[in-house]
Amino acid sequence: MKTAEIKVTVELDDNNVPENILWESTDSTNKEAVPVKSIMLSLWDQNYKNALRIDLWTKDMPVDEMKVFFYQTLMTMGDSFLRATGETNIIEDLRDYCAHFAEKMEISK
Repeated sequence: MKTAEIKVTVELDDNNVPENILWESTDSTNKEAVPVKSIMLSLWDQNYKNALRIDLWTKDMPVDEMKVFFYQTLMTMGDSFLRATGETNIIEDLRDYCAHFAEKMEISK
């Protein structure tokens, strides 16, 4: 069995607000930590049957980029849900909502 590790490092200011976020993976071809402006991590707790979440963004994350990040995350969550469940009907509804979200947020695709 193979093991891979994903590491997220968060550098905080004096008020515990993220200034820098770095991520790295033992499976990556890139051997250096990569800086990012935001992460959304969701984990499923099988014992309690609920989602655990970590949502972080740096204080210099631009709002326009956050809107695009949310849009792209919603779209890829739909793709993941489709692969995991095969539920095609609801995915079209989610994609319609994502198009509505992009329009309301004035995000060009």
